[in-house]
Amino acid sequence: MHMADALLSPVVGGAMWAGTLGTIIYCSKKLKEKMDERMIPLMGVLWAFIFAGQMINFTIPGTGSSGHIGGGMLLAILLGPYAAFITIASVLTVQCLFFADGGILALGCNIWNLGVYPCFIAYPLIYRMIVRNNRSAKKITIASIVSAVAGLQLGAFSVVIQTLLSGKSELPFATFALMMLPIHLAIGLVEGFITAGVVNYVKSERPEILDSIEESKTFASRASIKNILIGFGIMSLILGGAISWFASTHPDGLEWSIEKIYGTAELPEKGIIPALKKVQEKTAFLPDYGFKHDTGKGTKEHKDISDKLWPVVDTGTSVAGLVGGLIVFGIVFLLGFGIMALKRKSFK
Repeated sequence: MHMADALLSPVVGGAMWAGTLGTIIYCSKKLKEKMDERMIPLMGVLWAFIFAGQMINFTIPGTGSSGHIGGGMLLAILLGPYAAFITIASVLTVQCLFFADGGILALGCNIWNLGVYPCFIAYPLIYRMIVRNNRSAKKITIASIVSAVAGLQLGAFSVVIQTLLSGKSELPFATFALMMLPIHLAIGLVEGFITAGVVNYVKSERPEILDSIEESKTFASRASIKNILIGFGIMSLILGGAISWFASTHPDGLEWSIEKIYGTAELPEKGIIPALKKVQEKTAFLPDYGFKHDTGKGTKEHKDISDKLWPVVDTGTSVAGLVGGLIVFGIVFLLGFGIMALKRKSFK
């Protein structure tokens, strides 16, 4: 559900940038007050895990569409809403600037749609209300599915609202909503099951991680979560380096919805959008998660060939998965220790 710049007007895109930056500042202040530096390694491996996970689209049977996890709900459960939102913002920024996934103008919308709703609405108002003090596997599974679906539905509906406010007459409001919401319901169900599986795994290995988030206790010691760190680190490498070859080549839910209405997944690019695209072409060293010389990647012809050759064993995809994970992992240490430095300075 990474929006392209062509879906937005500069006014709407700018307003969402402002709202997103404000939320990032708010979350940073909250983390400065509450974050334990022993939380930073877990943040790092989870950031890399979500980056790799978002590279893998799964097919939605019978639709010709695909989807991928958003990760906001999973991160909110394991890291808390503030760290989760900063994580989503970092992952989407890396994807946008270095891999040309989502537009620069649309980055504020993408962070908002995939971050605010799961972290600040679905997690506190749905997940925690269902689980309460009974973190059984059944309760976690039900809460994960319901909250993941709710968060993604809100995000999908926001995409429709944002295009409406941008004056995109090519995408009539009612028709666009009727396409976006059902397809993202299916995607949300899959994400819910994945979220439940990961959370139940963490609960079985180190339940104190969930305790520290839900009950605001001191975070678990580094030694006690060593296996969790190694596990997520290995899964990130496998997902980004090899499982990404098996990603569905079908268009994602947003592209599929646009194509059903407009006839193509790409709307006309006007105004400042071509200029922003040129900037992105310069910053993206692995566009579309592949080497730059693969100029046909992302076209219909490329996807038709990929369908016939699936799985697509692509060195560029593997490099993108590994490099992207390392970049995200590095950013978390810069941000995490930066926040901790500010925290220590404020106590002096």
